[in-house]
Order: sequence, then C-alpha cells, then structure tokens
Amino acid sequence: MADIFADFRRLVVAALDDLTASGALPPGLDTARVAVEPPRDPAHGDLSTNAAMVLARAVNENPMALAERIAAALSGRELASGDYRGAGFTAEVARPGFINIRLDAAVWQAQLRAILGAGLAYGDSGIGRGRRVNIEFVSANPTGPMHVGHGRGAVVGDALAALLVKAGFAVQREYYINDAGAQVDALARSVHLRYREALGESIGEIPEGLYPGEYLVETGQALARRDGGKWCGRPESEWLRPVGEFAVAAMMDLIRDDLSRLGIGFDAFVSERELVRDGAVDRCVGALEAAGLVYTGVLEPPKGKLPDDWEPRPQTLFRATQFGDEVDRPLKKSDGSWTYFAGDIAYHYDKFRRGFTDLIDVWGADHAGYVKRMQAAVKAMTGGGAALDVKLCQLVNLFDNGVPVRMSKRAGNFVTLREVVDEVGANVFRFIMLTRRNDQALDFDFAKVTEQSKDNPVFYVQYAHARASSVMRHAAEAALLGDAALAEAALERLTDSHELAIIRLLAGWPRLVESAAEAHEPHRVAFYLQEVAAAFHLLWTKGKDEANLRFIIGADRGLTRARLALVRGVAIVIAAGLAVFGVEPVEEM
Repeated sequence: MADIFADFRRLVVAALDDLTASGALPPGLDTARVAVEPPRDPAHGDLSTNAAMVLARAVNENPMALAERIAAALSGRELASGDYRGAGFTAEVARPGFINIRLDAAVWQAQLRAILGAGLAYGDSGIGRGRRVNIEFVSANPTGPMHVGHGRGAVVGDALAALLVKAGFAVQREYYINDAGAQVDALARSVHLRYREALGESIGEIPEGLYPGEYLVETGQALARRDGGKWCGRPESEWLRPVGEFAVAAMMDLIRDDLSRLGIGFDAFVSERELVRDGAVDRCVGALEAAGLVYTGVLEPPKGKLPDDWEPRPQTLFRATQFGDEVDRPLKKSDGSWTYFAGDIAYHYDKFRRGFTDLIDVWGADHAGYVKRMQAAVKAMTGGGAALDVKLCQLVNLFDNGVPVRMSKRAGNFVTLREVVDEVGANVFRFIMLTRRNDQALDFDFAKVTEQSKDNPVFYVQYAHARASSVMRHAAEAALLGDAALAEAALERLTDSHELAIIRLLAGWPRLVESAAEAHEPHRVAFYLQEVAAAFHLLWTKGKDEANLRFIIGADRGLTRARLALVRGVAIVIAAGLAVFGVEPVEEM
C-alpha cells in the first residue's frame, strides 16, 4: 500500500547504504532515528528528512556537509513503489541539516489512486507484526451504573484498541471486575436494605457509607422475587456473600448494557474474587519472596499531615524502590488480608502468564499515585519481560448551556453515562471524548456538542463526509460514478494547489496511524480528521468563488471524474478515521 513517507525513508536508507558500500560512510551506522516527515513550513517542500542531523555525530561531520552528500546520493534515484515508479523529486539542503524534498505532482496523484484502491483498508499497517497487546479499560467498581468519567475511559480504551489493530497488533480488550473488598460488602448491605424494603419493611434513611442510589431499588426487588424472605432476620455473616454476589452480577449486567449503548464490548472479563480464590495472590507474593523482594519493615511516616489511622507498625513490604518507585509498598493489611496492591500485582502477573508482554491500563486520574508502584511491580514480577503503559483520563466537566451539571455517586444524583448517551447519541459522545488528550480535562456541554457549526468538531467532520457523499450521489445520478471509472480517472488533471494540498493531507493517514498507535494516542486521529475536514470545506468554498472549480460535476467529463476521485478519497479517509473511533459516518445532514 502506498505510503510516501515510509517509501521515501527506504530511499534515504538505501542512499546511506550506497555511501557506506562506497566507503564514504563508516559501516554499522544506526539508522533507527532517521525519519521522513512533512516539513513544518510547507514552503520548504513536501517531505523532509533528519538523516544528516542524527548521523552527524557518529561520522564526526558537520550536519550541513553530511546533508549535501546524502542529497547528492539521493539525486537520480527513483521511488521504488509501483504506484509512482519513475516519478521525480528534487532534494535541497536547509539549516541546520535538513534535507527537504519536492515531489512531482504525479506522486500525489498516485497516492490518491492508492486510496481508491484500498478503500477503508487504506492506512492499515503491519508495524505491530501481530504482537499481542492487552488493554484493560473501564474496570469500574461493580457498584452502580457508569458515569461520564467511566465513559471517557471506555472510549479512549476502545479507540486505542481499534487503532492498534489497524496498525497490525493483536489486541485483547479486557475488563477487571473488582468484586472483592470493602466496596462489595457495602454494596451487599445496600442491596439488602432495598431487598427488605421490597418485602414491605420501612428502612428509613440509607446509612452513611452505603450506596443510596435509586438504581438499587430494582436490584433489591429482583432479589426479593428470586429468594422471597430467605435473607430476612438472619445474621449478616450468612447473607453478606450471597447477596454481594447477586448484587455484583446485577451491576455487571447494568454496566454491560451501558457499554453496549456505546458499541463497546470486551474479549475477556477477569474476576478479582476468582483470582484470590484460586490462590493467585499467594503464589505471586510467594514468587516475590523467593526473589528476595519481600521483607518485614516499618515505613517512614507520610509527608505532610498524618492520616488519623496511620501507625508505625511492622508490615509485609514489597521492595518497590528497587524498580523505580518512591517508597516500598505494603502487601498486607493490619488484619492480615492482602492489600489491593497485592491483588493487582497478581492480576498483572496473570496477564503476563497468559502471554501478554505489552500491557496498557486506562485509569481515572484519581489513580495517578498508583502508576509508579504498578509499573515497578510489573517489572519485578516479569523480570523486565513485560512493560506497562498507563493512560490516565482526566475529569469530564458536564455543562448544560454553560451551567455546570453536578455529579455525586454516593448522593445518588449523579448523571449517568446512559442519560448522556441517550441525550446526544453514541457517535457524538465517542467523538467528543477523543477531542482532547486523555490527560487533559474535558468540558462537555450538551448544547455545544449538538450544535451545527464549525465550532463543533463532530458536526464539522461529519458534515465534510456528508458533503462528499452528496457529491457522489449526484454523480451516480449523472452516470459518472463507478469503481472502474474512478480507478481509471485521469488524475493528472488534478493540478490545482488546493486539490494537491488535500491529497498530501490524505496521504499522511498511514503515517498518522502508525505514529498514533506507537504513542498510544488515539486523540491524534480526531485532530487529523478535523484538519482533513477543514481542507475539504476550504476547497468547497473555493469552488463557489472560482470558475475553474465552480462545479465538481461539469461539462469536462475527464476533469469531473478526476475531481470525483478526490472527493471519494476524502470520504474514504474520513470514514476510515471514524471507524477507529467506532463512529458511524453520516451520508447526509
């Protein structure tokens, strides 16, 4: 598949190999950092390579002088791809050692032909080489319906998974069910109250520390329908576990339904309770002990104001500081049970044992302090055989016409993800969640995300696709459209600077896929789609003002087919980008 940036990088490396073979460069040069990218200023050319600057120190030569030699070695070479074989280019040296490339228009016209040939598969890459990646995301405590913050993590994780798949990785989407611990006991007690209420008992005000949400009324009623009065008048020790298991199952059904409204599914659900029950934590800590990474000690008091429950007592500690953490971390609580951290170590080691060495976790911003210790644990447990990347999602601030919408899960009046998706639609929600970096706070205003203006990125991108689709419908009516016709269009007729600018932008999609996948940053796709939409809208506006572009479908059938090919290329790339987001492109607006 045509990727001009990858193809030209191969040409640069081939030129370096020739210089090495001739003795002009020393053998064994590391070309891993040699890149070919668009120049920051389009006036400098179409492509630019840093080859001279990253190799100058290794060959002990001035970057400008080395750039001149590499540029000379490039001269006369031909681009190897069959899509633009024989197309010409010129190489110019610019300070402090860049080599800027100007390509013949035929190269860009060939890129458009490649887009038409590949369709939605354009941009598919093999850089992942089928490497297995485990992405754990959402993993919301099963104590109630999902809120908008969970929704952001869900979209980021799902889009990142889709992006990695497009880049050639084998991805498993995973949800970790936190169904062990104090929060499940609190849920069980909350549901038991609603269960008694369903049986006619007056329960009064929900005690502090329990979940007061109205969503548990239905769960209590369901338990009463299933078990009748079985759990009334019996000690907590008898009903806490079975009621907790019933409640967790009900909450997970609720969460799955919330996720399905966003079009999100998982390949695996892993239960914390089952890991503990199967002895995974004991085995994991035993392995750390055998490696000399567990000891009994007393931690230094935390900096600042001491928590009320802090005491300087001997604890079972993991030597996290040996692996980059700031302090060693407790593995056992004062009652002798395992800490959450011990359970999380066992869970991540379980991922490694299942064959995953590339681990990605998508967490809420409130877990920022947990990142270093978890990365230290993964490094220790796998002997450096696995790497953990944690993507923290900052808060989503909800507004309605500029007025903040408050959320409070414990007060029971939070705005659920379901309510938001029902209000604006899954497509809008998913796109908006990716219009900021995951580590930046995001403002979500119900009025703004649904308005039809260029200030709304969802509308702006979808409108570009709808405009392109409208053109293609009219072309079909005029019998000018067909796969064969577009594939054989005289694309050399596309010489207008605005037309070529759009093709250059579309040609950057494969490079964008690879760079965003390697950086684990799906939001780059949103930025790119907005740029494509802006360029297409600009061409559309220009067409109204200038006679040579006034009508895409005109009397010159050859030029019309070429321009239709360009419009189709825009629609293909926008649709491919939206597919990464799980967003359906609209045909008309």
